[in-house]
Amino acid sequence: MLVCSRVESALVVDPSMRCALSSDQKSNFDGLFGGFSKMNTLKRVNPSRLVLQIRSKHTLPELPYDYSALEPTICREIMELHHQKHHAGYVEAFNSAEEQLREALVNCNPNKVIQLGKILRFNGGGHINHSLFWENLSPHCTAPSKALESGLKQNFYSKEDFKQLMRDTALSVQGSGWIWLGWHKPSKTMKIAACCNQDPLEATTGLLPLLGIDLWEHAYYIQYKNDRAKYFDALWEIIDWKMVSKRYEKLRCLIEK
Repeated sequence: MLVCSRVESALVVDPSMRCALSSDQKSNFDGLFGGFSKMNTLKRVNPSRLVLQIRSKHTLPELPYDYSALEPTICREIMELHHQKHHAGYVEAFNSAEEQLREALVNCNPNKVIQLGKILRFNGGGHINHSLFWENLSPHCTAPSKALESGLKQNFYSKEDFKQLMRDTALSVQGSGWIWLGWHKPSKTMKIAACCNQDPLEATTGLLPLLGIDLWEHAYYIQYKNDRAKYFDALWEIIDWKMVSKRYEKLRCLIEK
């Protein structure tokens, strides 16, 4: 029996990055959110120390393949627009918000810090989500590792049931958002979650990202119009299961140590 529970703006489906990010990405994101989580202690913490925790500017990552490599599933026009405009826009706005956060912390302006919260969440989440998303896709056919395949069967009964649950959850998302397969550290299980807008999975649900699919219309509208189901089915065929397996095995290894 499926149990659904809402966590902030996310829907987590129970069927009974930070580790997924590169070391440079983790350093940047941990620096920002580590300092930002201390907002409610501004009066007791030296703001200059928080400023030092905000790392250098974030940059738009290069794609691991050519813009036309995912055709015919995702056309070159979508990939260029998605990467060069949408993702680049999140990076630019994220960096701008961080600069404003630095000033607000130095000037001990808690109202400005709080005001920046939504901007940082949206654009920081957009950067995190898309950085993971590009690595989720591959122009080459790949298959899950034996460890991941076994894990999917343990958590979702079969690969077919897992795909159907992902699909159903993706189609249930109203408006813009993301559908995720995440690792739930306390229970050592995999769960499916849907996050609204650009809310990052870990910060919203506590799940560690294994696989994410962009459900914003800018990811598919030029090619698939408003047919999200057709987009999902097509995208499923170019998932880089080798990368998903790598994330899964890395998380399991870290947790078992």
